[in-house]
Amino acid sequence: MASPDKVVAVEEITDKFRNSNAAVVTAYTGLTVAQIKDLRRSLGDNAQYRVVKNTLTKIAAHEAGISVLDEHLQGSTAVAFVTGDPVEAAKGLRDFAKENQNLVIKGGVFEGKALSADDIKKLADLESREVLLSKLAGAMKGKQSQAASVFQALPSKLVRTVDALRAQQAEQGGAE
Repeated sequence: MASPDKVVAVEEITDKFRNSNAAVVTAYTGLTVAQIKDLRRSLGDNAQYRVVKNTLTKIAAHEAGISVLDEHLQGSTAVAFVTGDPVEAAKGLRDFAKENQNLVIKGGVFEGKALSADDIKKLADLESREVLLSKLAGAMKGKQSQAASVFQALPSKLVRTVDALRAQQAEQGGAE
């Protein structure tokens, strides 16, 4: 029979998996409490970093329908539960890992699909959602401006063509 504390812990972790759109599993051996606090602060409201017990996390992941994390749940483990933009969380973890060699990104899950440590690093290299949306809006505005220029050019070109035809006709009419 499981102790009530463990049952509550599994329920909390299960809820975190269900309410997150991504989760990143890390090893944190050698990090101080102050460094973990800095990591949590650097992730901001975008993600919640939590030190977890492997057995309880495996049970919670399976209850949430996630079975791809089992291989990563070994040794000292902490999970970043991402509720915001996964790119920002991946960047925060990657940047922190560059400064602190003791943080090792093991892998994760994004929308139910397994991510390797390399996948998470690639995700971190992407631009944020806001930047990508801004670029898309700029490209769309540019295309609209080009279309407007084309539509404005057609009537003026038609007028010039008609004027040239009139002038040619007047020349030919005047020459005869």
